[in-house]
This record gives sequence, C-alpha cells and structure tokens, in this order.
Amino acid sequence: MLPSFYQKYLDKYLKPAQLITLKMLVWLLQSQKQVRIERLAACLPLPILQNSCRRHIQRFLALGKLSILALWFPLIREILSHQLKAGTQLIIAIDRTQWKENNVLMVSAIYQKRAWPIFWTLLDKKGACSLAELSASFTPSNSTIKQI
Repeated sequence: MLPSFYQKYLDKYLKPAQLITLKMLVWLLQSQKQVRIERLAACLPLPILQNSCRRHIQRFLALGKLSILALWFPLIREILSHQLKAGTQLIIAIDRTQWKENNVLMVSAIYQKRAWPIFWTLLDKKGACSLAELSASFTPSNSTIKQI
C-alpha cells in the first residue's frame, strides 16, 4: 500500500484514524481506478451507511492537514533530500493538460526516470496557454515553490 517512508512521515501529521482512512482510500483508488466519491463510498469497508461513508470521505479530503502547503511540499522535500545526492541532476518539468473540462498545469521533479508532482493548479482558460499566462498562474505561490 503505502511505502514505509510515507508511513513514517504521515504518522507525524495524521491521527491514527486519519491514517487508516488514507490507506483505505489509496487502496480503493488503486483497485477501483475511479475518483468518484460515490463509487469510493460504496466500496469503503466501514460498517456504516453509504451516505455516511460519502460524508466521511468528504470531511477527510477537506482536512487542512492534507493541503499542498502543509503536507505535500514537506513530503516532496523529504523525498528529494533522501533520493538526491549533491551534484546530481534534477529536471523540473512544466506540463499543461486538458482533463475533461479541466485545464491542469503541473510542475514535476524528474530524477532517474521517476517524476514527483510538486505543484498543480487549474487554469481558467481552456486550451493552450502562452508562457506569460503560465507564469502568471504561479505568481501568487511563487515564494512557496522556492521554499522547496
């Protein structure tokens, strides 16, 4: 399920019940391959009603502890500090993709043919963007990205 490195890191930030919920959701996403809350709630192995499962998932996903700034940036920093040695090359990739009606801009760190998503945002504009428009998307959180 979750690698031991993630497990140790997440133990510091999440309560035991929250960690169990996260593990169950990761397992469900891997087995169901769908990100619909209704579908996940129907398959969540909890002895409660499906509607209660749906609300449980919604409350869990709305936790402030699961934000990009609070959890993801420090986790990526830990991963990169453990994986990278001084003087090695790290590639930063910026990619935009259309996913259904969502225009997603993604920044990833690539090292030894593995990519870790560092930051993502939904763009207001549909379709391709110019470099100036992409840069403007990162302006509010530019200082946050530099902290990594």
